[in-house]
Amino acid sequence: MDGIIQLVGVFIQFLGFAIFARAILSWFPIDQNGTIPQALDSITSPILDPLRKIIPPLGMIDLTPMIAMFLLLVIGGALTGA
Repeated sequence: MDGIIQLVGVFIQFLGFAIFARAILSWFPIDQNGTIPQALDSITSPILDPLRKIIPPLGMIDLTPMIAMFLLLVIGGALTGA
């Protein structure tokens, strides 16, 4: 059971990193059709898209990645008991 919890914890950390990387890349004028932005989009869209339907943007600021990362931290903490 501990192995599964650790695996889920690593997956949650990976998702958090992917969300962070996607948010940082959105600040730069790079081709969003490139391999890395498309891969990050594929990984993070299942998490961010439903949240975007609930959380409206604050002007030009999208708070969804920050809220998603917070939720991942809460879920990870609940799983590990930290």
